[in-house]
Amino acid sequence: MLKQFLEVGKVTNVHGLMGEVKVQPWADSPEFLCQFQTLYVDESHWPIKVERARVHKNMVIIKFEGPTDVPSAMSLRNAILYIRRADAKLPEGAFFLADIYGLEAQDAATGEVLGKIDDVLTLPANNVYVVKGGARELMIPAVAEFIAETNIEGGYIRVNMMEGL
Repeated sequence: MLKQFLEVGKVTNVHGLMGEVKVQPWADSPEFLCQFQTLYVDESHWPIKVERARVHKNMVIIKFEGPTDVPSAMSLRNAILYIRRADAKLPEGAFFLADIYGLEAQDAATGEVLGKIDDVLTLPANNVYVVKGGARELMIPAVAEFIAETNIEGGYIRVNMMEGL
């Protein structure tokens, strides 16, 4: 089942004197976080309005409604920020990494179940899916040469198995 709220970053510190906070984004690009008018704080998903957001040195500086000084902004330090899935607009064919954890990995040629996606390594060149629970642990590059199909709704990915994989 797809989660309604997705983690997108963590408040690491305050920025300046006017209640802004510095956020470590957990997205492909920090600009992604700047598009939201409302974010949600911690697992309680308490909504907080965004007055403005900008990228600064691969971090996102956010001014929320409410905090107007350093002490009030400090209360958000270490908070995990979430978005509502319905608020996110993804390009056709794109998906959230959170959605592929637990998907069954199948051999595209034989249909054999190889295991389930247990982890995703986000490396500079491309992501790598770590598949566990089968005959052996696999590390599969998340590129078209290896991934024949990703079906989030169906609960599986199909992998082109190559010698040495």
